[in-house]
Amino acid sequence: MSMSDHEVLMTAPVRLPRLIETLDEESAAFLTDVLTGLSADPKTIPPKYFYDERGSQLFEAITRTPEYYPTRTEIGILERHAGDIAALMPKGAAMVEFGAGAITKARILLGAAPIEIFVPVDISADFLGGEASRLQRERPGLTVLPVAADFTKPFTLPKAVAGRPLVGFFPGSTLGNFEPHEAAAFLKHAANMLGSGSTLIIGIDLVKDPEVLSRAYNDEAGVTAAFNLNLLRRIDRELGADFDTAGFWHRAFYNRERMRVEMHLASRVRQRVRVDGRCFDFRRGETIHTESSYKYTPEMFRALALGSGWTPAAMWLDEQQWFSVHALTAR
Repeated sequence: MSMSDHEVLMTAPVRLPRLIETLDEESAAFLTDVLTGLSADPKTIPPKYFYDERGSQLFEAITRTPEYYPTRTEIGILERHAGDIAALMPKGAAMVEFGAGAITKARILLGAAPIEIFVPVDISADFLGGEASRLQRERPGLTVLPVAADFTKPFTLPKAVAGRPLVGFFPGSTLGNFEPHEAAAFLKHAANMLGSGSTLIIGIDLVKDPEVLSRAYNDEAGVTAAFNLNLLRRIDRELGADFDTAGFWHRAFYNRERMRVEMHLASRVRQRVRVDGRCFDFRRGETIHTESSYKYTPEMFRALALGSGWTPAAMWLDEQQWFSVHALTAR
């Protein structure tokens, strides 16, 4: 990248992506979302694209950092109340986990509940396949049927679950990554996928001391920073872009007004980046907003659930009341 590329700012021309005809459907959607997001003001990229195989591995490493409380806190709730949660699940049910990742938390419920079929759903096909195979070896009596899909959109459930009562599992406060209207849309989507009378077990992070939140998203080891920057490496590798990750830095902070942690990639210098032949210019300090993580009060979440087709059935908290796990019933 020449010095003039850093110094001369131009408006990116509006045209159709050149790579679209050569990409599969998933990659074409990735390219379209990146081009659309980088053309916006402020620039943004959907957080679901964090999760290539490397991104999934880095996220699992984040959950093991001392600063990142959500995973260990939610696991503690699930372990203490596994029996109570299992009691809400019908015998012979199939469990569908939205955004399964390493299937760490589902193992707790699978060990306590009368689940016969487990359907982990995740956008990262390679990572999902490996984790599903590992679980199947651990539990030969359980039928594990992984589905590689964007769980925020309609997908086809395996035929083997037809006619069975369904239980949805959505841990990790992933719902907090959605804008409020998107969170409502996802809850309605989950109700449609699982059907009337189904159960959804969902983890929701709660409003708390901003210092606790800031540390959780700015760990000293820099794992969250590596996770954030890996998004640019994925765009370079899969979409033929020329992001220089050394030209960006990880920035995360709590937005009190909007009750959310925001993650950004901030440009260290004035620079130009090319994606699919299009140029995108960055001012020094300009950011790409890569993730929001909304925090709820229990009352706020129950109101959201009620307005999205679900009836709250139960709630469990940790001792510090930092995190919550809810059971909902589809109306």
